[in-house]
Amino acid sequence: MPVKLYNPTSPGRRGMSASTFEEITKTEPERALTEPLKRNAGRNNNGRITTRHRGGGHKRLYRVIDWKRNKLGIPATVIAIEYDPNRTARIALLEYEDGERRYIVAPAGVGVGQRLSSGSEADLSPGNALALRDIPVGSVIHNVELKPGRGGQMVRGAGGGAQLMAKDGEWAQVRLPSGEVRRIHVTCMATLGQVGNSEHGTIKIGKAGRTRHMGFRPTVRGSVMNPRDHPHGGGEGKAPIGGQPQTKWGKLAMGKKTRNNKATTKFIVRSRKSK
Repeated sequence: MPVKLYNPTSPGRRGMSASTFEEITKTEPERALTEPLKRNAGRNNNGRITTRHRGGGHKRLYRVIDWKRNKLGIPATVIAIEYDPNRTARIALLEYEDGERRYIVAPAGVGVGQRLSSGSEADLSPGNALALRDIPVGSVIHNVELKPGRGGQMVRGAGGGAQLMAKDGEWAQVRLPSGEVRRIHVTCMATLGQVGNSEHGTIKIGKAGRTRHMGFRPTVRGSVMNPRDHPHGGGEGKAPIGGQPQTKWGKLAMGKKTRNNKATTKFIVRSRKSK
């Protein structure tokens, strides 16, 4: 996915970049695979803001993605590559031999006309989904399940790719993009290859209006507020924070450990924070 640059015809254009979208082959989504996406602007049922800095943005339809890839042994053909405003990756529209159509996250290198399948009989090529026990050690994978049959939950963003490191009995070790090595049951499904649109991270927004278009409202630094409005506020000039950074409500904003899921800690072989 090439990235196009703009001439500096205005301050907003200077340094701005965007995708060329040249891999897109279909501009309108498959209506049968879309759902309404309600936007509540970060407010709860009382109309009170529960999530700051959200609101506005372009209207969207949600594209229903097949995370499970559970049509085993039935070949499908990629008939379109589409843009999805709800995610960083592109999506591919598959048409199975029985006529059913489904969306999947488009892997890198997969194009229109390519044949994909899932199950133990599938070839070891990008876009095919197999159980971890059927995937060779060292392979790059994405859309990885955590529980058999639940559907892929990890490595779904643009350019993401995990690596199958080892297998030991009923468990496989997978190195995630964060560096964490995790134990996953070998019956869990994963898709071969890397997620496409790998240059998404190099795109520069360029101007505030483009961020508003995506549904983000302005953020104000706590250090420029008054003391009654934020723990960082007050002081003459650019006063130092004084202690650890805090949220508006006095909670630690950096360095505090937020993970508290003892049930899944036993599956982590190496933490993403270990050197």
